[in-house]
Amino acid sequence: MIASPATGLLGVLLLLVLLLLGMPVGVALGLVGCGGLALVIGLEPALIKSGVVLFDTLIRYELGTLPLFLLMAHLCFSANASRDLFDAAARWLGHRRGGLALSSIGGCAAFGAINGSSLATAATIGMVALPEMRRRGYSDALATGAVAAGGTLGQMIPPSGALIVFGIVAEQSIGRLFTAAIVPGLTQMLGYFITIWILVRLRPQIAPQTERASWAERWAALGRVGDVLLLMLGVISGIALGWFTPTEAAAVGAGGALLIAAWRGRLSLATLQAAFEDTLRTSGLIYVVVIGALLFSVFIAVTGLPAAAGALIGGLGASPLVTVLLIALLLLLLGSVLDGLALMLLTTPILLPIIQGLGLSPIWFGIFLVRAMEIGFIHPPVGMNLYVIQGIARDVPLAQIFRGVLPFLGADLIHLLLLILFPALALWLPAWLGS
Repeated sequence: MIASPATGLLGVLLLLVLLLLGMPVGVALGLVGCGGLALVIGLEPALIKSGVVLFDTLIRYELGTLPLFLLMAHLCFSANASRDLFDAAARWLGHRRGGLALSSIGGCAAFGAINGSSLATAATIGMVALPEMRRRGYSDALATGAVAAGGTLGQMIPPSGALIVFGIVAEQSIGRLFTAAIVPGLTQMLGYFITIWILVRLRPQIAPQTERASWAERWAALGRVGDVLLLMLGVISGIALGWFTPTEAAAVGAGGALLIAAWRGRLSLATLQAAFEDTLRTSGLIYVVVIGALLFSVFIAVTGLPAAAGALIGGLGASPLVTVLLIALLLLLLGSVLDGLALMLLTTPILLPIIQGLGLSPIWFGIFLVRAMEIGFIHPPVGMNLYVIQGIARDVPLAQIFRGVLPFLGADLIHLLLLILFPALALWLPAWLGS
């Protein structure tokens, strides 16, 4: 078969079909990538190229970042960090109207900084926060919507698993991506805070005020998370200031989490075994996805589809702003039917050359892509975070969870638009720090 953009487009359509049929993301990417290469360049060259991609990927120094950050997250989880983080936020904010919802967002942001996964953040904080909010009389829609939306912070607040994967696939600096994500992550959290503030002002009955914790209780709760907060601050600031590379930061984070678990008396052989097993299982799954994505990227590049797509968009004569808005619309449409990681790995080989052709920063594109991917986590009909929350609060109808997340979805769309209009939200901090 002759390599042509039409061949690449057929590969993309086949990949979409396989994903919609439920085939695992990594398997689908690798199958289409290897099969497509065999068709356009021959079986033997395709096997050789696949072996080179596999070997080059597994020996990449940056890939060590992922399992170390995952180990850090699992060790912190075993030390009850998630419950302590939410409790500290609730002690300081819980007495305000909507304070527990604000605390859920804050807890998600803090746990996301040691976890890096949207689904894990929503599930972990949801198990702690949802029963507490419902016991205090919060409406189910506000409670579930806040946790579902807050969970997406796990993908943006560094260290982010999605940004690590993007950095590897797009061959961009993971450290710069982490630094670029700090301001968008904080402004995203601020947008959720403003959304809750507006909701409870318009409908006070959805979030009754609760008792005020004493100052002694507040400081005691903060003291219980001081070790975790110092670890998070050290890891993120160390990367941003260039004190160590992301891989070194991951090693520092994993070592620090090990010391915290020991300090809290939660370290045991069983804990270590569970943390290592979970880390290896998750890392293995992600490695399969990354290798499959790189094989798919090679196939797409060989067919010339990215160049053809860029020429097509260039032929429209649209301005860079209009082009980016059209790309955002495409990502949101695909995000409503695809898993977030599948969305990233499917679109990056096609869209990144177009973005670079417009003279836009690939670092900014990584933040923009993850931001659009996050919206897919709470965007019906897929909205994986919504189903995670429904699994925790089984007596809450899914339709009510959808209604609860709509205001936060509106805040997300506004935030995405601001990121498009003001790229400096992502690019200012790395430029200022010289990272």
